[in-house]
Amino acid sequence: MLDRRLHLHLASWLGQWPAGPGLHVVGSHRRARPAWDGRLRPAVAVTAGTSTVLSVAPDRVEAVRELARRPGGPLLAALPATVGRPGWATHDDVFRWSAAPAPLPDVGEWTPPTAVGLPPWLRLFDRPVLVVRDDRGRYLSGVGIKRHDAYGHELAVGTVPAARGRGLARRLVAQAARRVLDEGAVPTYLHAAANTASARVAAAAGFADRGWRSYGVYPP
Repeated sequence: MLDRRLHLHLASWLGQWPAGPGLHVVGSHRRARPAWDGRLRPAVAVTAGTSTVLSVAPDRVEAVRELARRPGGPLLAALPATVGRPGWATHDDVFRWSAAPAPLPDVGEWTPPTAVGLPPWLRLFDRPVLVVRDDRGRYLSGVGIKRHDAYGHELAVGTVPAARGRGLARRLVAQAARRVLDEGAVPTYLHAAANTASARVAAAAGFADRGWRSYGVYPP
């Protein structure tokens, strides 16, 4: 059964959920407003089984529907220009979520994203991030929480090369996921299909691959 929090998150994040078989292009004012990091996400889609909901700004719905009707057309490649952002990046990811993170021991500490020594990507967050440092205080691994809405919070994790293979990322993801659940939301996790290391982290932290995917247009 689909977690109610996930259902509410997808309905809020995309503008419609669920949908029947096929591709459904829907309009949402959220695609024309800054996302969690202050930057636009002009197209976001989630695919579950045979159903896909593709969310774009209301004034781009007809153009994207016309693109989708072209037989055999490269939808994702043509999507940036169609939503008015030529040259922007496209992502095609595995979409995971968990209502029962793995019972791994906590390993990180919550710290302000402005703390000394954090990598630039963690400084994009406006709330505390979960970090592991070595005994000299140097950053090893961290998780930030993308609070898309009240119901769905996406986890992002990064580990320095020298600290990989120690199980830090999976423990951080499970620890952060428990916090998200305590806040009343469902934790989600996205990664490229070719990123096998990220896939292993997700699975070990309790985020199963259910065959879902998410794709869209992102800032360059």
